[in-house]
Amino acid sequence: MALINKKISFRPIITVIGFLLMMEAVFMAGGIPFAIYYGEDLWALIMSLFITFFTGFFCWLPHRRLNEDISRREGFLIVTLSWVVVSFFGMLPYLFALDISVTDAFFESISGFTTTGASILTRLESVPKGILFWRSMTQWMGGMGIIMLTLAILPMLGIAGFQLFAAEFPGPNKSKLHPKITVTAKRLWGVYLFFSFLCFAFLYMGDMNLFQAVCHSLTTISTGGFSTETANIAAFSPYSQYVITVFMIIGGTNFTIIYFLAKRMFKKVLDYHEFWIYLGIIAAATLIIALGLAYHSQTGTEECFRQSFFYATSMLTTTGFVTVDYMTWHVYLIMALFCLMLIGGMAGSTSGGIKVIRQCLLIKNSYLELKRLIHPNAVVPLTFSKKIIENNVLYKVMAFFILYTIVSFFFILILSFMGLDFQNSIGTVIATIGNIGPGLGNFDPAGNFSALPDFGKWLLAFLMLLGRLELFTVLVLFTPKFWKS
Repeated sequence: MALINKKISFRPIITVIGFLLMMEAVFMAGGIPFAIYYGEDLWALIMSLFITFFTGFFCWLPHRRLNEDISRREGFLIVTLSWVVVSFFGMLPYLFALDISVTDAFFESISGFTTTGASILTRLESVPKGILFWRSMTQWMGGMGIIMLTLAILPMLGIAGFQLFAAEFPGPNKSKLHPKITVTAKRLWGVYLFFSFLCFAFLYMGDMNLFQAVCHSLTTISTGGFSTETANIAAFSPYSQYVITVFMIIGGTNFTIIYFLAKRMFKKVLDYHEFWIYLGIIAAATLIIALGLAYHSQTGTEECFRQSFFYATSMLTTTGFVTVDYMTWHVYLIMALFCLMLIGGMAGSTSGGIKVIRQCLLIKNSYLELKRLIHPNAVVPLTFSKKIIENNVLYKVMAFFILYTIVSFFFILILSFMGLDFQNSIGTVIATIGNIGPGLGNFDPAGNFSALPDFGKWLLAFLMLLGRLELFTVLVLFTPKFWKS
């Protein structure tokens, strides 16, 4: 341990995590007004709030005037430990208010913060409203990223933030809105807040009450997928389903694109090929699913389109909202949804999965390899959005894809050893590493993860974290060289 302390300073790590815990306690207090309105016991929320706040306060207090740069390795540690610690304290309201184990409470908490949406709760109508609000809030906080929120206020801590940004968003496309990372964070959070409120307003104008509209706006724009109803979005009108679909599309869009649109920077948007491919995938998937539903079921035209549009968006953006049990559909439709789960939304969005831009770069590079075979002496650079993609970026994309595949198969194998059949194993792994929520087999929209053994739940909780932080940020901590100079 002494060797580690010489190379990694734990003071900024403890300081940032302490500040995050105090912020978490503030957000946790948001459930108290709903608990009071519905006449519920406040003990669980207040006790959780005090424990979280004062733990964070005593971590932050000794180094509150810290003026120290964060190294890249410390950035990786802060990000990974922050998600684990915040999820640990986020489970306290579940633990105090509900009759569930520590395993189940942590699973529900990390599922929220990673915006996965996998749940062990069965009858949501019996869960206190204050707890349901906190459940939705965890997804809203995790959607843009707890670290991104910290970046907006890092100057008051005296800590440089670029290393945190690099660790939090390790994808191939990190477009900045401003040279200063804190300004970028504030602008992105401004966009996030605006669309969260807009989603709430449209939902409240429909058939949702105030509580339902607030909770679903939080879990829609974050592409999380938690609902206040056991029936999920099937409990609401077609109007609400259309509104949620539109805001899932927004949540799965790179937020810099939305900022450019708001600033009328249309040239930049037109040159952003990933955005148009993303919309094209949604349109094509909607058409394919609609044709399949029309052919294999007696669904009416409007409902056929609505379900197709809803599910194409929900699966691609890894939100995981559901209106019907898709496992009752024809097998080719289930496979179409499974393919969408593997793609994911845009880089720089709140969605999970492999991401559209990575898929595009891999496919385009594979096509270029065919051209290079025909013309071996030709120099054929890989371009995307009118920019040449450097080899080191392509290598990282390929490494991510290979690692994503290896990790997925490894965990599928472990779950198979635990007694799950192939469909259930692959369904749970893809649903959690892709931060989707509902999977296949017994873990489809009609079921949940409560029947899974405790060891399996801890494995899937780790997978959720891996998927949310895009593998490298977490796995680098397990390499011996990380702890060496």
